[in-house]
Amino acid sequence: MFQLSSQDQNELVEFLQDIIRTPSPSGQEDRVATRIAAAMRRAGFREVFTDRIGNVVGRMGNGGRSILMYDGHMDTVGISDRSAWTHDPFGADVIDGVLYGRGACDMKSALAAMIWGAKLLHNAGVDQQLDGDLVLAAIVQEEPCEGLAARVLIEEEALRPDWVVLGEPTNLQLSRGHRGRLELEVITHGHSCHAAQPQLGKNAIYSAARLIFNLEILSEQLEEDTFLGRGSLSVTHIESHEGSRNVVPDYASFVIDRRLTLGETETKALSEVQSIIAREQVSAEVSVTNYQSTSYTGYQARQHNYFPAWALDAKHPLVQTALHTVAKTLGQQPKVGQWQFATDGVYTMGIAGIPTIGFGPGEEKYAHTANEQIQLADVFKATSVYAQLAVDLLGTK
Repeated sequence: MFQLSSQDQNELVEFLQDIIRTPSPSGQEDRVATRIAAAMRRAGFREVFTDRIGNVVGRMGNGGRSILMYDGHMDTVGISDRSAWTHDPFGADVIDGVLYGRGACDMKSALAAMIWGAKLLHNAGVDQQLDGDLVLAAIVQEEPCEGLAARVLIEEEALRPDWVVLGEPTNLQLSRGHRGRLELEVITHGHSCHAAQPQLGKNAIYSAARLIFNLEILSEQLEEDTFLGRGSLSVTHIESHEGSRNVVPDYASFVIDRRLTLGETETKALSEVQSIIAREQVSAEVSVTNYQSTSYTGYQARQHNYFPAWALDAKHPLVQTALHTVAKTLGQQPKVGQWQFATDGVYTMGIAGIPTIGFGPGEEKYAHTANEQIQLADVFKATSVYAQLAVDLLGTK
């Protein structure tokens, strides 16, 4: 059984505080990436490199038959309202065993636990006995475009794992899937005129409002899966163009965040909105948006904003092995569920078909919130699980 010493616990906490005190918004992860690469080298990874998009990748083991990849993202969402925080979001304060700060839960704590889990293997000499490789991928730009950087690592860097374990927060339970995501933009067209004589024009905002009303009705009729639950949609942004505030607008647009359950596809979700447009007889079109960015390495990223739902079978060997590992390491049988948010699993399992599960410290409810927090005791427990799971999945010679 792998356990952190008091010194290891102190060093892990110091490292976690350091990377939380180092802001890493999406596309600007370079300073945290440098710290993570250095920590990987100290932990005993035989190879550490930064790929073309900026992922930091460590490899440990003897290069045997199988590859297990631990996936954790370095980037975080921003701070919308500092006044809502009781603690400095970049202070990494520890109070009564709880660490506060942006990224504490989602998900720098899991990255630290993964690194120290590998360190436990190295210190015990087990890394040389693994019948395969443990790869730790510290991922960039997951928050705005989940799966993007994992795809680059797997497809463009040709690193194809046999299993993936995501460190997103699960409260030390197991996740085996989640709903997908699709971002749609609807544009409505009208005819401008003076607002004093609106009957002479056609208001694009009114057309948008008719569609939004019908979308609200549609949201209650979406498909439901027994495991992942019902699909959902939310209108999250709206704007219009007009010459001034006394002109009827001839253009309006709004964005739909569409969550897809199993059985729902991009084509199906698009056709539902197109049917509403046709039924309401408004001048409008709907399309899937695209994500574009430049990484801190200069890589030009572009991604169609469609991310499929996925679920690994509950009887899959990866799920069953992880259940056994967590139970014997922590002394309690974990629950198996799903995330409400989306993860890199949209690519690793949803597109690439690589068996994927999630296990991490932290409660999902604290992700992206003011006073984001993590129980340090849970980080230490996760560290032991990550070390043991590598042995249980890869085996030893």
